[in-house]
Order: sequence, then C-alpha cells, then structure tokens
Amino acid sequence: MKKYLYIIASLIISQVALAQGKILEKEALNEPTTRPNQKGKINFIHSDFIDRNESEIPGAIIYAGNIQVEHNGANIFCNKAYYFYDEEYIKAFGNVRITQGDTINMTSKYAEYNGKTETAFATGDVLMTSPDSKLVTDTVYLNRKIQQAYYNSYGTITNEDNILKSKSGRYYINQKKYAFKTAVTVTNPKCVIKTNNLDFYDNSGHAYVYGPSTITSKTDVIYTENGFYDTKNDIGKLKGKSNINYNNKKIEGDLIDYDRKKNYSKAVNNVKITDTLNNMIARGHYAELYRNIRGTKQDSMFITKKALVSTLVDKKTNDSLHLHGKRILVTGAPEDRTIRAFNNVRFIKSDMSGKCDSIHSNNKNALTKLIGRPVIWSQDSQMTGDEIHLIGNNKTEQLDSLKVLNNAFLIQKDTIGNGFNQVKGQFLYGKLRDNKLYEVDLVKNTEKIYYMYDENNDLVGIDKGVSSKINMQLENSQIVAITSLINPESETYPEDKYPENARKLRGFIWRIDEKISSKDDLFPAEELAFDQKVQEEKKKNEKAEAKPMEVLKETLNYDKKEKKEIKKKEKKK
Repeated sequence: MKKYLYIIASLIISQVALAQGKILEKEALNEPTTRPNQKGKINFIHSDFIDRNESEIPGAIIYAGNIQVEHNGANIFCNKAYYFYDEEYIKAFGNVRITQGDTINMTSKYAEYNGKTETAFATGDVLMTSPDSKLVTDTVYLNRKIQQAYYNSYGTITNEDNILKSKSGRYYINQKKYAFKTAVTVTNPKCVIKTNNLDFYDNSGHAYVYGPSTITSKTDVIYTENGFYDTKNDIGKLKGKSNINYNNKKIEGDLIDYDRKKNYSKAVNNVKITDTLNNMIARGHYAELYRNIRGTKQDSMFITKKALVSTLVDKKTNDSLHLHGKRILVTGAPEDRTIRAFNNVRFIKSDMSGKCDSIHSNNKNALTKLIGRPVIWSQDSQMTGDEIHLIGNNKTEQLDSLKVLNNAFLIQKDTIGNGFNQVKGQFLYGKLRDNKLYEVDLVKNTEKIYYMYDENNDLVGIDKGVSSKINMQLENSQIVAITSLINPESETYPEDKYPENARKLRGFIWRIDEKISSKDDLFPAEELAFDQKVQEEKKKNEKAEAKPMEVLKETLNYDKKEKKEIKKKEKKK
C-alpha cells in the first residue's frame, strides 16, 4: 500500500513539476517561440535546446544546437546563443553565419546582433561573401539600416582575378562597392594597383582611385591622382596629374584614356609625350598612341592642336629642333622611326629655322625631306627650292649635308650694304660641319649676283654671271668666296653703273617677314587662341579635379548591361 501511494505521489509531483517547468519556460522566454516572424522582433525559428540561468547570464535565454534566428529579412545560424530579450540583443557562438538574402553571407566564430539598431559585430576568422566577392578578416561590423559593412583589422578581398588587401575598408551593400581610405593593394594577373583611396565595385571590377596612385603591369606603369580602371577589360580613364610610363615613353595629359589590350592611349589637353630612346618630346592638346602594333614592336603616335615635336640634335650643345605642324604622325620601331608633319609646317633650332607644306623624316637613314614651298633661314641667309633634303650622320648625331632639288635659290643679305648676294641653279648640294654650312655647290644653269668688297670693306663692284656650276665657301654661315666653274660668263659692275631693278635674279622672293625667330612664331594665331582657351578652362576645372572622379554610367548600369547580354544570349539559343 505504501509502495502504491509512493508511486502515486511521484506521478503527481512529476506532473506538477512539468507544469511548473512550462510556466517557468514561458516566463523566461517571454514566449518567443509562440510568436514566430513577428515584424520588428527577433524570431527564433529553431534550436535543439533552451535554458535560462539568471545567476550566470541574467536577462538572457540560452539556446543551443542548430539555432536559426530571423529578423527583418536577415538570418542568424549558430551553435549557441544568448538572447537578451529586453534589449532585443543576441550573442552567438560557434559556426556563426549571418545572411541577408543573396547580398551578404558572413561566417565567424563569434557574433553579436542588435535587433533594435539592426547592427552586427562578427569576429574570429570572419568570411563575408557577396555574389561577386569574398572578404577574409578578423572583425567585421555590419549596419543593416544603412546597408554597410566595415573592418579595421587588415582584410583580404577576392573578386574573380582580383585580390585586394588593406588595413581597413567599408562595403556598401546596395552599391556593391568597397571603399578604402588607407593603404590598399589590388593584385590581378595583369596589373597591381596601389593607392590610399580606392572605390572598388565588386560586380564590375571597376576601380576608382584618388590621391597618389600607381597601376603597374609588365608593359607600363600608370600614375594618377584621380582615375578609373576597369580590371576586367584593362581600360582606364585618368584625370589631372596623370601619366603612363612605358619602357622608353612617358605620356602626360589632363585627360587620358587607356586600353592595355589594344596598347592604345589617348590624351587630351596639355599633352606631353617623352621618348627617352629617341631624345624626343611631343606636345599638343590631342594625341593618340599605339604601341607594339600587331606584335611588330612598331609604335604609332598622332598629335595635333598646337602640336610640337622637339628632338635633340646636338648633345654637345644641347641644341634641339622644334617642329610644328597642324598634324604630326610618328611611326615605326625605335631604330626605324619616321616623323611626318602636315599643313603649314614650321621648325626652328638655335641657328636655323624654316617652313614648308609637309615634312618627312626618318632616323634610320637620317634623311629629312621638306616638301611644298620649303624655305630655310640661317641668320641673314635664305634657301628655297621645290624640295629640300637634310641628311644627318647617325654616328655623330649631327647634320652632315643638304640637297635642294629643282629651282635652288640661295639669298644672303649683304652685311655691309643694302643689297643681296644671290646664287641659283637647278640643284644645290651643301656640306655641314657642326651643323653649319661651310661649302655649297650649285649645278646646272647657275646664276649669281655677288657684292665684292676689299679689305677695308669698301664696295669694289657687283659681280653678275652665269655658269654650269658654282662653288661657295662659307664661314659662320656667311659667304666668303664664290667661284663659277664650267663655261663661266661674268661681269663686274660698279655700283653706280648697275641699276637697282637689275640687282635681283629672276625668281627672287625675300621671305624674311615669314622667318621663324622663336618657338612662339611656330604656331599660327588660331592655335595660340585655342591654347589660351584650354589654359583658361584648366584653371576653371582645377576645383573639380580636386574632387574624386564621378562614377561613370558604365559602372552604375553594369548589372543592367549584364542582364541585357544574358537575355540576348537566351534569345539566340
């Protein structure tokens, strides 16, 4: 009987204890599991075990085993969790995973989540993935209200072929953008980007840099303080203080477009291209450059809008030839480079200047052709003809000789009187020493008018004659002797016996008013006006250039473009 009563009593006690336990559980849990998916509340979808220990963890419910929590579209998975129900706060332990739709998936050893502020803190081997990249770091802070995540504990981001490493960074979830304000390095098989300020869009692989930045590849080094680079297509846009360094060329400009796959660059406004191998500097306000065309090691450069090419012609004196044309084209491999200049070509060096319609110059054969009404001035001398050839010496890197083909005409202002020494012929051949004429031969149908002086610089007479050949000797570009050869016929006239109207040979045109006397004279008025406009615009744009580049449409519309391409492919199928 006692045993029977004991069993009855035990059953009653167990039922009472069970009832009390359920009551305690409801009180402890504030009945969270009876209110699944309540809007704005943290909802526990599942856990294997539930407990409460006010003495050790006051104000918290303890969950354990296969935990799943939902809050406003986010899910938290972990092995163990403390839920502080009054604060709507969770501490999660072991295999923690926080997800937000298909935008964020973050795993860690430990995490905290605040349901009131919708912020999270994850630490311990954090891995945060988005559809296009993954971040590995020690600690990540997530703010779901503003849809941002950031870290300050050195992180590595992998995006297709790109690996980004930085001390800190911020991820804008809706924009799919990482922003870095400290030293960051982007590495992919084709280039390395180093900067302190970078916005990187992980869906498109577009990178925007601001402040001193470099983009280094096997073929070139880009420096910019305000630029854009497409890491997928190797396309760049650079503003402000930017340049591209190749092995022997440097390109600078206010705006530079770059395509590494095509070996192509385009520069606009205040363009400067330095070719160290060929001792050449090109300037203008628009230029295009192709490198290693079809793998032939040949380059091509086109420059216009106040175009100027300066080439060092004498290393001893550091003398350069400055060449202007409306359009200038430089082509070929370094050892076989050709310069072509078109339309109203003008040039100057320390002791010579000239004009023509176009120029063709090749460094391999050291030949420069002046074509279309060419004229060369040297001090008080003028040389003209149908075409003029300047021949250099690649060993000495100086001018060696010159030729005037057809209608050669050499005029020199008489340094004492008001007359002009003149010689003309079908062809002219000149020899140069230290880039200066010292001997000239004219052949075929030659004529001369020469003012003869004695040792006291008194005019002896004016010598006029014809012959088949004329030889002249010059010192410091001045005629010191003229000799008529082969069937010479000449006569010397006293000055008062030789009329003024007979003192000029047929075809005489003194073009001294066109003479290029300085680098400023190289440019026509309309190009100088254009240059002034460019400089004024640059001053206005300096404030705008001091700000990071605006995000391009191709970046903002990248996902739309991808969707269109997918639809096109599906239609084709």
